[in-house]
Amino acid sequence: MNTENIVKNLRVLWRTDRIIADIRLRHMLVSLGLRAFAALIAAFGLLMLELSAYFALVQIWSAISAAAILGGVNFLIAAILFVISGRPPSGRELELANEIHGSSVDALQLEARAMQSQVSGMIHHPLNSVLPLLIVPLITIIIKSLKKPAAPAAAPAAEQK
Repeated sequence: MNTENIVKNLRVLWRTDRIIADIRLRHMLVSLGLRAFAALIAAFGLLMLELSAYFALVQIWSAISAAAILGGVNFLIAAILFVISGRPPSGRELELANEIHGSSVDALQLEARAMQSQVSGMIHHPLNSVLPLLIVPLITIIIKSLKKPAAPAAAPAAEQK
């Protein structure tokens, strides 16, 4: 268990999450821009084309069938633009960020397992970690306590003589 490794892996994880979020946000903004452009085309650009096509189709068919054909064409164009804008992001940046993210998560899991084994070892055998710290103070206390009773015991022995 090394806290520096844990902190380093947490930083890498945080940075890759930010990169992934940034890539996805850029893709979403581009997609939103394409959808807005598609809506603009559908609202203004096709209005004039539709009007001219309507006048051309009225000469061939009835007004109702001409309007129905133009409505179907408009729906088809809008559907094509929505399919294009809904494509998933592609690129090496996102793949690399996902790979680094996965490796940092794996490293954090490894560090967590090491920490868990050390903590469980200390819980199962608490004297193993505490005993080395307490040996020197315990020895000095024992030596001092052995010296004190010897001095008062020698004094009554001298009085009896």
